[in-house]
Amino acid sequence: MAALTAVLITLVLYPPLIRRLQVFKFGQEVRKDGPEAHLAKQGTPTMGGILILLAVAFACLLWCDLSSGATWLLLYVTLGYGVIGFYDDYKKIKFRDAAGLAGRWKLFWQFTIGGTALWAYMSGWAGLPFSTEITFPFLAADEYSLTLPVWLYLPFALMVLVGTSNAVNLTDGLDGLAIGPVIISAFTFMILAYAAGTTLNDFNIAKYLRIASVEGASEMTIFCAAIIGGGIGFLWYNAYPALVFMGDVGALALGGALGLLAIFTKNEILSAILHGVFLAEAISVILQVASFKMTGNRIFKMAPVHHHFELKGWPEPRVIVRFWIVSVMLALLALVSLKLR
Repeated sequence: MAALTAVLITLVLYPPLIRRLQVFKFGQEVRKDGPEAHLAKQGTPTMGGILILLAVAFACLLWCDLSSGATWLLLYVTLGYGVIGFYDDYKKIKFRDAAGLAGRWKLFWQFTIGGTALWAYMSGWAGLPFSTEITFPFLAADEYSLTLPVWLYLPFALMVLVGTSNAVNLTDGLDGLAIGPVIISAFTFMILAYAAGTTLNDFNIAKYLRIASVEGASEMTIFCAAIIGGGIGFLWYNAYPALVFMGDVGALALGGALGLLAIFTKNEILSAILHGVFLAEAISVILQVASFKMTGNRIFKMAPVHHHFELKGWPEPRVIVRFWIVSVMLALLALVSLKLR
């Protein structure tokens, strides 16, 4: 019902939102150093992620158990990161500059919001058992987990959260490229959360699968479903050629939500596999910058790596669909890890 609610809200409300964005001239500012073909996207309505976030929030308030602290913290990070992205998008539009909010301030607020969420998690406000245990894919959690000291776990978890948020944002460069893997990841986390937190007739699924057991995690399946529904409704209008872009308001927020889901379900390491597409995009940027500064040469024709394939001659839809296919394969690998332990 959460997924259905979110998808109906987005399908119905995106047409009037797109018209309003056009009236207010909230159009995309295209990078001057980007692929030439992208200049045609100049002026396409952006900040469409606002409606995804509103749909997710409304669906959660309607269908979630509101006594679940985990739901509130997920909404806090999602909407908080959405505010950061909104201001970033607003600056790009107001000053007609693709740079937007300075990176240092973007990171400052991401770390601040993420840090307070993790502090609340540690303090018990999430309603989940706080654990500094790190589990590993394909290894039984009851035998091969690693328990970190709190002072080491919190920075690690914060890096997972902020890193995932920015990786999704970097991926959001082609029509539908980011939202496809976001939907796939949310669906995977829906299964992972259910498995980690559900006991059926005294049958503990987590114990049977030998994964970390997280009491109360099953409630997060509703939040995941809301993201899936909102993402599908958005994709209807964001599919190539896009009628609207999500902007940083959507990408930073959805990435933050996925990062916090990885932490709450104790799948911080597994998320590196599940989010392999996002990770590859982020690493391509890091390698490109490092290589150029140290040697003056570029590894890729352009970073993030999806632009590299565009400049190699791949049509945009081919890049998008192949990245989706890779994301599905990685999600299947992440789910296979539940049983192969």
